Amino acid sequence: MLYAKEIQALKRSGRYRQRYVLDTNLKDFASNDYLGLAHNKELHMLTCKALNENDIHATKASMLVNGYHQIHKDFEDALCEANGFESGIVLGSGFNANIALVEALVRKGDMLFMDELYHASGVLASHLESVSVTFFRHNDMNHLQELLAHSQAKRNIVAVEGIYSMDGDMCDKELFSIVDSYENTLLIVDEAHSSGVVGDNLMGVFDFYNVKIKPNYIKMGTLGKAYGSFGAFILASEHIVEYLLNRAKPVIYATSLSLYDTKLAHYSLEYILANRLKLRESIEARQSIVKEILGIEVSGLIVPIGIGDNVKVMQIKDTLATKGFSVGGIRQPTVPSAIIRLIARVGSSQEDLRQVCQLIQEQL
Repeated sequence: MLYAKEIQALKRSGRYRQRYVLDTNLKDFASNDYLGLAHNKELHMLTCKALNENDIHATKASMLVNGYHQIHKDFEDALCEANGFESGIVLGSGFNANIALVEALVRKGDMLFMDELYHASGVLASHLESVSVTFFRHNDMNHLQELLAHSQAKRNIVAVEGIYSMDGDMCDKELFSIVDSYENTLLIVDEAHSSGVVGDNLMGVFDFYNVKIKPNYIKMGTLGKAYGSFGAFILASEHIVEYLLNRAKPVIYATSLSLYDTKLAHYSLEYILANRLKLRESIEARQSIVKEILGIEVSGLIVPIGIGDNVKVMQIKDTLATKGFSVGGIRQPTVPSAIIRLIARVGSSQEDLRQVCQLIQEQL
């Protein structure tokens, strides 16, 4: 029992975690399946049909050996067209994408400026010995501008999230003009929780703020959330993508993204674009319900409800499960203070959302 003491300490602090087989009888307000596409059988069947017509169903190798398929390229091209970028790469996960970006882009003499609430994958990569990093206060554009103004780095790389995974708030629009006002400054926007959720075309914060795409902008997004699939993508200039293909280890040394996940995500992208008006109406309706009952105004579909007690947050989570609802009970170190994380999914009915919001309100 090499780690028995550590496990006991986690249990005493209320931070012990376990995995449970998904209970499909519970109404889902916990997952990141924002648009309900993980339940869309038509997209699944279209994907299976397309793969059945293909010679192979697995990628078999890394992207740079023999694992880059037309299915990958077609999806990358479609993502570029939908988002206004020159080039793209699909890869295994958002976690890998963040590690690829930070590890490859931040060279000797460079400085990474990262929002203090950036995803754990980016924070992990920032701890590499080769990476120099400074964290700025969450969404504090004055702090970021002050740091950039005093930077002596060869290159500055700024990393933010489009919508933050736990707080649910959106990056500040001023961010783009601040980055553009400094030479040799790159901007990474992790759109894991905003792509498919905000913007006129539901493509994320670049779309939402109507930002003209520039060569120093990099967009990362995931496929396991709004797209109802698995994997991730990086969109950037041809120059940056060329560089990443030659330096980013999670791209070079990992088997390329599965053909099923890539094709499914491509069909999901087409679905989102074709149904964007109806989906936006559904998202706005759910945001209104959350504000009406819980008094919380959200940028996307993530609803953080502060509890502040590890034991109580799990009690609320368990109580809601007995009433047929699944929500997230999030504790340290994922968040500074325990929260119930409610996802106002389009895939769940408005009536069920009202009911779970009312049940949560009764627990507060």
